[in-house]
Amino acid sequence: MLFNGPKHKHVKCAIFRGIGGSGDATNDASISAVTSLTLRAEAADVAAATSASDAATSASNSATSATASSSSQTAAASSATAAATSATNAATSASGASTSATAATTAQTASETAETNAETAQTAAETAETNAETAQTAAETAETNAASSASAASTSATNASNSASAAATSNTNAGNSATAAASSASAASTSATNAATSATNSANSATASASSATDAAASAVTAASYIPDNSGNSGKFLTTDGSVNSWAAVDALPSQTGNNGKYLTTDGSAASWGVLDTDANTTTKGLYENASVISSTYAITAGNNAMSAGPITVNSGVSVTVPTGSRWVIS
Repeated sequence: MLFNGPKHKHVKCAIFRGIGGSGDATNDASISAVTSLTLRAEAADVAAATSASDAATSASNSATSATASSSSQTAAASSATAAATSATNAATSASGASTSATAATTAQTASETAETNAETAQTAAETAETNAETAQTAAETAETNAASSASAASTSATNASNSASAAATSNTNAGNSATAAASSASAASTSATNAATSATNSANSATASASSATDAAASAVTAASYIPDNSGNSGKFLTTDGSVNSWAAVDALPSQTGNNGKYLTTDGSAASWGVLDTDANTTTKGLYENASVISSTYAITAGNNAMSAGPITVNSGVSVTVPTGSRWVIS
């Protein structure tokens, strides 16, 4: 009969061959070989489990890489799926190894079958190792994808640097614009200063004009003080006694109406018109005087005579005309 102990435990056993005791040395050697194969299967099982753990770790790293790089998320997820598949295969291999261990225990009744099963287990372990390597390759692929993501991030950083450079250029342009604006502001300030100066000059001119107006008003007041009040002095003339100005009545001419040919005379208090006696032949002086030299041309009125007390001298170029029928007597 065959005694089976707990799974994955090495148990020494003996094959009952009926009366005569346990098996011979050859059978013991076969059993030892089976046991060795069982141990190797268990080691393969552990290695497969480790490969599965490593594959799971690779899957976790792949998932982390997928999270860190959004652009390679799909590739990383595919890698994670492949790693998970590898893990599943590794688990399947582990299950196969466990099955091989069970078969090895069962092979205690048939060492050849156990050896075959052990070899099968070894093959499964090698397959698990191959799957683990595949998982490692997938992890390396994920790492490559992560590097690609890092390269893409570097490219983005370069683009950001270029954008920053463009922004710096814009900032420089803005600075130049600000300088131009400051120059314009300075020019505007200068214009404002000039305008203020002009305003000050205008104010000074206005002040001078006001002063002139004040002086003119003062002069007018002064002039007014020299002229007496005009009220009630119509027709009068301005006169002075040497210290005070005053208005005086004009000693007007008597009416001229009907006084043609008359002359103005006065009795010392009132003016009047007098008749000029052009035909007078008398004098209160007792004599008439006449010049002894005739210095300008003279013509006696036609029909009249003339008389002079001589001698008389008629200047050169001067003539005295006596009309026909008239006489000029020089006595």
